[in-house]
Amino acid sequence: MERIYLDHNATTPVRQEVRDKMLPFYGELFGNPSSAHSFGQEVKVPLEEARQRIAGQLGASTAQIVFTSGGTESDNYAIKGVAFAAEKGHIITALTEHPAVLQTVSWLAKKGFDATYLEVDSKGLVDPDDLRKALRPDTILVSIMHVNNEVGTIQPIEELGAITREAGVYFHTDAVQSFGKLPTNVDELNVDLLSVAAHKIYGPKGVGALYIRKGTRIDPLIIGGAQEKRRRSGTENIAGIVGFGEAIVLAEAEREEVYERLTLLRQKLVQGIGERIPEVVINGDPERNFPSTVSASVSHVEGESLLLSLDMEGIAVSTGSACSSGSLEPSHVLVAMGIDTVLAQGTLRFSMGRGTTQAEIGYLLDVFPPIVERLRKMSPLSASKAC
Repeated sequence: MERIYLDHNATTPVRQEVRDKMLPFYGELFGNPSSAHSFGQEVKVPLEEARQRIAGQLGASTAQIVFTSGGTESDNYAIKGVAFAAEKGHIITALTEHPAVLQTVSWLAKKGFDATYLEVDSKGLVDPDDLRKALRPDTILVSIMHVNNEVGTIQPIEELGAITREAGVYFHTDAVQSFGKLPTNVDELNVDLLSVAAHKIYGPKGVGALYIRKGTRIDPLIIGGAQEKRRRSGTENIAGIVGFGEAIVLAEAEREEVYERLTLLRQKLVQGIGERIPEVVINGDPERNFPSTVSASVSHVEGESLLLSLDMEGIAVSTGSACSSGSLEPSHVLVAMGIDTVLAQGTLRFSMGRGTTQAEIGYLLDVFPPIVERLRKMSPLSASKAC
């Protein structure tokens, strides 16, 4: 049976070129970059080369890049770090953020910080005027993600960042889903902090980075050594960082071509679902949506049943964010967008990647409608509607 992977927003396979670059650092190049001898110095050079590659993609200097264990740590570092440095104050985020942001802000709220959660419209967009109104004299940080991991909506980060800059408030964006896929120049985005991760761009898991604009008041989360200029203690994951550096170079080289191809694939998938399956809602903004992502809410069926049925046909998809897939609650993103909670529980996320083909989307469109029809016949929701 053919196996088709349509869950690239959750993670991506490590590219062969990336694996080849990483392999020596599991063998002969085993030194600690903090060591002054030759074993340490021969791995410090590729570490800094990778930092330069990531900084270059962001339009930043190498001094502004701190390596972390991934997007979640980067989000925690940005938000808690600014909060710890300020000691008190007000934080603004949106209801549709990744749990790494929402739960961090919620944790700080329990510690005495004030928090405001901005609502979004039916497309998942934050209204810039709402941000303006939410800003207070004691606001210390705003955190809004660049591309939503569940529905693919692209936030107007440039405009939101301009508002925070005018107010003199730090602005953080979780760019884990956009880095290497969209332009992410930090000056053009007007951000002070930006989180990225390797495993979303065909790099290894367990490595990420946080961009910190010069002059930002931020305390470290992890202390104990002088690594990363005392901003993130602990021996660096050299193999992972080198792989990250290679992955971003490869991603940038093919970014525009992949974007155009995914746009065509998304059009085919959305059109095919609309033509073959009645009573389906495509979530997100049709104009400001990253083309890898299609979030479809299917009425009268449960998303988990759809997922398992597709998996039996060799197709891997998600019911939403991989970080929340164990929850029986409807997606907080869809609820915030005003999607009915029952309909939200019938939602699948199809996320395509650089290797996704027209034939794979065609196969999905062949097997998906019969699955929906079969499950609807079994569903008590469909039966009650028929009555």
